Amino acid sequence: MTLKAYSVPTYGQRVKIALHYLLPQLTITRAAGWLAEQKWGAVTHFIIKLFAKQYKVNLAEAEKSQPSDYATFNEFFIRPLKAGARPIVEDEKSLALPADGRVSEFGRINDDRLIQAKGHYFNLDTLLANDTEMAAKFKNGDFITTYLSPSDYHRVHMPCDATLRKMIYVPGELFSVNPFLAEHIPYLFARNERVICEFETAFGPMVQILVGATVTASMRTVWAGVINPPRPNEVVEYHYETEGEKAIHLKKGQEMGAFLLGSTVINLFPKDTITFPENIQTGAVTRMGETLGTLK
Repeated sequence: MTLKAYSVPTYGQRVKIALHYLLPQLTITRAAGWLAEQKWGAVTHFIIKLFAKQYKVNLAEAEKSQPSDYATFNEFFIRPLKAGARPIVEDEKSLALPADGRVSEFGRINDDRLIQAKGHYFNLDTLLANDTEMAAKFKNGDFITTYLSPSDYHRVHMPCDATLRKMIYVPGELFSVNPFLAEHIPYLFARNERVICEFETAFGPMVQILVGATVTASMRTVWAGVINPPRPNEVVEYHYETEGEKAIHLKKGQEMGAFLLGSTVINLFPKDTITFPENIQTGAVTRMGETLGTLK
């Protein structure tokens, strides 16, 4: 993990940051969600075409490669890829990256502190909704935060074979999670709305967190469907059987969830579990299925 010097924002940047505090985040997000679900025919197809051009979306790798193939913007945004477009690392000791995007930060969890960006840290207990039992499993462990930009494939996959143990919905803010705001809004990921998923694996516990953001109208998982909306004003926990017919087992590379617009994925690993490869660096491009780390 590379530590970078904190930079004082300019006047213009301070205004930009202040505006994000003042924005009606939930209203904007609800409006974006409604718009993204509308079936407006040629208008929808035109919007998708403009978006794909603006953000250089590679539709050639999608199962449906034409803007006119999608009835809504959301269908386009969570478009599945063609079979084989993202080969999954096969080595049993290798973990797979969960999403396309960029490495926001990664490295050691120092006791219970994770680096957010340039001198900003956030607390493990707070990130995990004050679930102290869960947090204890990851103190002095390792983490990786992956930022998904608008151009990226927005389905999230499993780094390894795992069995779902717990899911926690945490209400919160809806700040944008782009790199600029991650550098300037304290405790961003521990303040935003999120879905925490705890899994059991062959090497111990593993957590994968879907972090919401402005215009991230909803997050979904393959076992529960759309988690939000609705958006209850309290933490909601779901517990799952880890054995028997009702157990939810997911394979490495299998889809586990998706963002309907936006956002960020955070993975947590116990102490002395994994080693990051040299190509995992802050700002590095990630491709789902490539190597996230190697088991020790």
